[in-house]
Amino acid sequence: MKENHKHTNNLIHETSPYLLQHAHNPVNWYAWNDETLELAKKENKLLLISIGYAACHWCHVMEHESFEDSTVAAIMNEHFINIKVDREERPDVDQIYMNAVQLLTGSGGWPLNCIALPDGRPVWGGTYFPKTKWTNSLKQIADLYKKDPRKMEEYANNLTKGIQQSGLIKLNEEKAIFTKDELDISIRKWEQSMDFDKGGRIGAPKFPMPGNINFLLRYAKQSNNNNLLNYVNNTLYNMAKGGIYDQIGGGFARYSVDSRWHIPHFEKMLYDNAQLVSLYSNAYKATKDPLYKEIVFETIQFVERELYNKEGFFYSSLDADSKTPEGELEEGAYYVWTKNELERILGADFTLFSDYYNVNSEGKFENNTYHFFISEVKENFAKKNNLSLNELKNKITQWKKILLTERENRSHPRLDDKTLTAWNALMLKAYVDAYSAFSEEHFLKIALKNAHFIVNKLTKNDGSLYRNYKNEKKSLDAYLIDYATVIDAFINLYEVTFDENWLLTAKQLTDYCYDHFYDDTSKMFYFTSNIRTNLITRKIEIDDNVIPSSNSIMANNLFMLGHYYSNKKYASTAKIMLNNVKENTLNYATGASNWLNLYSNYLGNFYEVAISGEDALEKLNEFNQYYFPNKLLVGSVKESDLPLLENKYSKNTTTIYICVDGACKFPVNQVDKAIKQVEIAY
Repeated sequence: MKENHKHTNNLIHETSPYLLQHAHNPVNWYAWNDETLELAKKENKLLLISIGYAACHWCHVMEHESFEDSTVAAIMNEHFINIKVDREERPDVDQIYMNAVQLLTGSGGWPLNCIALPDGRPVWGGTYFPKTKWTNSLKQIADLYKKDPRKMEEYANNLTKGIQQSGLIKLNEEKAIFTKDELDISIRKWEQSMDFDKGGRIGAPKFPMPGNINFLLRYAKQSNNNNLLNYVNNTLYNMAKGGIYDQIGGGFARYSVDSRWHIPHFEKMLYDNAQLVSLYSNAYKATKDPLYKEIVFETIQFVERELYNKEGFFYSSLDADSKTPEGELEEGAYYVWTKNELERILGADFTLFSDYYNVNSEGKFENNTYHFFISEVKENFAKKNNLSLNELKNKITQWKKILLTERENRSHPRLDDKTLTAWNALMLKAYVDAYSAFSEEHFLKIALKNAHFIVNKLTKNDGSLYRNYKNEKKSLDAYLIDYATVIDAFINLYEVTFDENWLLTAKQLTDYCYDHFYDDTSKMFYFTSNIRTNLITRKIEIDDNVIPSSNSIMANNLFMLGHYYSNKKYASTAKIMLNNVKENTLNYATGASNWLNLYSNYLGNFYEVAISGEDALEKLNEFNQYYFPNKLLVGSVKESDLPLLENKYSKNTTTIYICVDGACKFPVNQVDKAIKQVEIAY
C-alpha cells in the first residue's frame, strides 16, 4: 500500500536515498540541475543549498528540527529556491560550497548549508544550525537581499574570487628531483603527530586513514624502520580489536569518537571498508599475521551480507542510526547490548564472554548498554581461563553466530542503496588485493563480476563513465575520481589475471581523461569534465584524505601505464604532477600519503616483473605471497605485444624476468630465485 504524505516535493523523482529522505519535507526542495538554476534566475531568488549524505547523523537532526517543520519551511519556500545535494553523488558541488564555508568560517562539515545568488555564487554559509538560529539567519539574509542587493553582490564577488584562487596549482618548472633524505625528513615531522601507544593520530577522534597506514607500511619495510613498523602493526591491532570494528558482524565504522578506538560513529561506509580490506591484505603479505587474515575475511563477509547486490555491484553505506525497540532512532542502537540481553542469550558463557569483550565499566556506552572491544590476545586469555586456543576460537565463533542471528531480528540501520562508480572501484581493488594475498578464488570471482558490471552498466558508448547507478537508472557523468579509481582497479585486476583487456581498458579511460579533464597549463587534471558544467569554477583536487585525491591516484596510474606501454607522455605527466605538489607533499605528509607512494617509486629500483609461459598464472600466485611494493607485474601464457613482454615467451618453459626500465637480469624459472633478484629497500 502506498503511504499517504502531507507533503511531496521535487526530490520524489530522484534515486539518491538521501534526497528521497527529504522528498516529503514541507520544504519545496529541488535537486541540483540546470532547470533548478534557471528557475532561481527567473524568479530572482537566492539559492539555499543544503548538502549532506544518508549516513550523516547531524543531517538527520537538522532535518527533524528544521526541514520537517512547516513554519521553518514556509520561510525557506518564500525567500529561496531550496536545493538538496547528496555530497556522495555530487562531490563537485560539495567541493565548491565546502570551500566557501571554510573561507567564511574557518571550518566545515555536514550538513553543509550555503546561501548563494541565483547564479550560484555563495554569500553565506555554515554547517549545523539549531532551529531558532537557522530561521533568524534566513530572515536576515532574505531582508538584506531585498534591501541591499549590491552588498550581497559584493560579498559574492569577493568570496567567489577566493574560491577560484584557493587550491590553484602552478606548473613547477624546476627540475624534478626526489631524494630519500627529503622523504626521511618529512616522515620524521609526521611522527610527531603519531600515537605510538594506541595507533593512529594522537588524540580524538580517531580515523583509520588506510592510505596513510598503507604508505607507512611500505616506508617502514623499505627503510627497515622497525619503530614505524611497530606503529603500523599497533594501529592495525588496536583498530581490529577496538569498537570501531564490529566484533560480531565484521566491518569497520567510520571513526571512533574517543582516543582508544572504542566508541565509533556507527555509520559504515563502503569506501572505508574497501580500503581497509586492501590495507589488511597488504599487511598480511608483509607480516603473515593471522589476525589480519581474519579481519579481511570477516570484513568481506560483512560487505557481501550488507552492501552487495548479486548482480555484481555494491551499495554505499549503512546509517549510524537505527530504531530502538521503542521505535526511536538512536545512534548505534543496532550494535549495542544490555547485560540482561547477553545473560539471556549466552547463558553459562556470559561471564567468559564478558571478560573477553569487556562487558564492564570499560565497555559501557549509553543507557546501560555495552559496545564490545577486545583488550587481550587470544593466547593469553585462553591460558588465563584454562582453555586451549582451539576451545576459545570455537567459543568465539559460536558467540558471533548466536549474537549475529539475534541482532538480525532488530531494526536494521538504513541502507544507502545507490551505487557509486569510484566506491565500487575501491571495493573491486579490495577484492583483487585480498585475492592476491590469500589466493581465495571467490574473491577473484566477485572482482571480475564487479569489473564487468562497471564495463557493461557504467560505461557509455563513447567510452566515458557514469557516476551513479540505481534501479537501472544512471543520471550523472563521472568525475575524475571515478576514472582514476576504475583505472587503478583495472590495472590491479590485470596484475592478478594477466588479461590484457583490463590493461587496455585502463589505457582507454586514461586517454579519455587527457581529452576531457587535463589542464595543459598546470599539467594536472580537473575534477570535472570539460563537456558539461554548471559550477562557478573547476577545481583541481590534490589533497589525500580518507580517500586519496583524484590527481594522486591518476599520477600513480600514469606511472604504471607509462611502464606497461613504454609511453613517455604518461611517464612524463606523472613526474610533472608529483613535482608540482612536491613541496606540499613533503611539508604535509599526512595529507599526501598517496603522493608519497609515487615519490617512493622514484627512489631506488622500481622493478618490472615479467612472467611468460604456460604456467605464468601459477608463478604469479606464488610471487604474490611476498610483499614487494616497488614493482609491477606483467605476464602472459602466450605471445604478447606489450613492450615489457617482447621476445620473452617460450612455448616449452615459464620464465621470470626481473627488469628495471626494460633492462633485465638473468631470467629464472623459479619464484624463489626471482625473489632473490629483487631488493625491497630504497
